[in-house]
Amino acid sequence: MMIPVESIEGENMRVITQKTVGDASVLEVAEVPRPVPGPGQVLVQVGAAGVNPVDTYVRAGGFPALGEPPFTLGWDVAGTVVELGDGAEGFAVGDDVFGLLPFPGAGGGYAEHVVADAADLAPRPSWLTVEQAGAVPMVALTAWQALIGRGGLSAGQTILVHAAAGGVGHVAVQLAKARGAHVIGTASAAKHDFLRSLGVDEVIDYRHEDFTAIDPVDVVFDTIGGAYAERSASVLKPGGVLVSIIPGNPGFSAERAAELGVRFELFESVSASGADLAALPPLRVRLEHVVPLAEAAKAHELVESKRTTGKVVLVP
Repeated sequence: MMIPVESIEGENMRVITQKTVGDASVLEVAEVPRPVPGPGQVLVQVGAAGVNPVDTYVRAGGFPALGEPPFTLGWDVAGTVVELGDGAEGFAVGDDVFGLLPFPGAGGGYAEHVVADAADLAPRPSWLTVEQAGAVPMVALTAWQALIGRGGLSAGQTILVHAAAGGVGHVAVQLAKARGAHVIGTASAAKHDFLRSLGVDEVIDYRHEDFTAIDPVDVVFDTIGGAYAERSASVLKPGGVLVSIIPGNPGFSAERAAELGVRFELFESVSASGADLAALPPLRVRLEHVVPLAEAAKAHELVESKRTTGKVVLVP
């Protein structure tokens, strides 16, 4: 849990705020006092902040994660440590870090500076630029905690990943390959070469091919929900597991899974964890758009268009 912070009088920063819920036009630039880190926290100068679909839901009032406006969105951040709170361990001023702010509370990533619990951050690895690192935490932690933590994916298993070229999907297939799994992914034909470049073993054009015709698999990672869940369960081996990250419309239940002789894991919320981020294998992160902080409304419109293949990030 984030600890309330004080302000340093006279030191301000730019943030993106909103005074009401609504479409992307409600996002506006404001100047506010810069926070200082409390016990166990660090102050990060933000180099990039990821924009995720959930951000747009919160902005529009569909998911009241931050209570009533005014508030500042953003949970994915990457940047440089510029100040340490009392008892903050593991980092020094000047360290490059990335992490997920506590979700669904906290927020505040759409800013020039942010405070974070040191335990929620990890050193930024050499294989990530600051922009890529700002795009990674939520999708990578979702895939890691759902597939490895809940699904128990292991070497030698076969996994079907739906929407494999999406934000979570393109990370999930890489984690699965790193675990030694045989990976099958669904995506439109235009994205098949991209998936093959990530190591996906088999690709299925969901628009023209029936994924239920594949041989039985050990794990299905469902990023779509609804009617896809029942159809996905039909391709599982006895004792296999359907892992869904769609709590609002999973289209399936533990009771139905028991009837079919399979297991159902509903992953309802991602948890901030510097330790999990530090355990990630090297990943390729596809950045679709890098947008100036002041143009956050444009970034939201891009995400809401559902035409982006990779991630969208804001930079100061």
